[in-house]
Amino acid sequence: MSNRELDAAGITDPDLRAAYAASKAINASHGRTYFLATRLLPIADRPAVHALYGFARVADDIVDGTLPKSEQTMELLALQRTMWDGDQPVLRALADTVRRYRIDRQLFTDFLSSMRMDLHVKQYETYAELAEYVYGSASVIGLQMLPVLGTVSPRKEAEPYAAALGEAFQLTNFLRDVGEDLDRGRVYLPMDELAAFGVDRDRLRWARRTGRHDPYVRRALAHMVARTLAIYRRAEPGIEMLRPWSRPCVSTAARLYRGILDEIVAADYEVLNRRAVVPTGQRLMVALPAATKAAGQNARAWALRLTSRPRSPRSASIGVPGSDSSAVKSHRRISLGE
Repeated sequence: MSNRELDAAGITDPDLRAAYAASKAINASHGRTYFLATRLLPIADRPAVHALYGFARVADDIVDGTLPKSEQTMELLALQRTMWDGDQPVLRALADTVRRYRIDRQLFTDFLSSMRMDLHVKQYETYAELAEYVYGSASVIGLQMLPVLGTVSPRKEAEPYAAALGEAFQLTNFLRDVGEDLDRGRVYLPMDELAAFGVDRDRLRWARRTGRHDPYVRRALAHMVARTLAIYRRAEPGIEMLRPWSRPCVSTAARLYRGILDEIVAADYEVLNRRAVVPTGQRLMVALPAATKAAGQNARAWALRLTSRPRSPRSASIGVPGSDSSAVKSHRRISLGE
């Protein structure tokens, strides 16, 4: 992590600086879309975002590891017991970020609860069942981010939109990775809705194995893409509730991730044997104008920080909004994006 980011955030302790640097390295390595969007945030807010991503990735890597399920469960439980102790760099950065931004700790407990579900739940019979998993694995990510992004209206009003955007990101992951997840024995699409289109696990396996176009699978996926697009539309008003200098970041992430659905449609829903990816050129076309806009907004944010009334050391050190209404909150399981 650059010294400029850490200096701007008021992070001076050498151990903490190293901890945040470790989290940033994880984000840069695994969170391609998310890392790109993070670069559009004010420089003082970026370390907190790296810390949140780093923690989520640590948990996800436990679940995707090769240890027996019983040992993975024990590792997740140990992570939950020790995540505020700061006994490893990523956890030190997380604890500091949660303290600085006053993020609700229950959100991290809910996240780890969904991670444990991945160790024993291989499919979800209804969308209501899937929604419970999605809340803990994705919606809480949006809620964790909200205090960092800041809002221009009471934070409670923005929370449903932040949760919906996390849900949309996660459902996009499921649609993009359906073939890979099937190889791992998991199906993250509601089984009753698949059945309504004449699709079951065996049919998905057949399409995956043969590579043949299946009109039944296509119709089922088209239905689920349409629903996910509707959730993006439902989440969109929340972007205007954010601080102006946070909007380019979130808007860019939403456009890039929604672009994955466009690629799925363009491929005629052939996702079982190919991974829908937004081309690099298109990613740059979305990101570069946003970067220009963000530069102006970030300059304004910095000017306001310099001219605002003094705050308590804890808030002033990282530019935390003075109140909820201040104008100044993996892989497939991590809705942060890749």
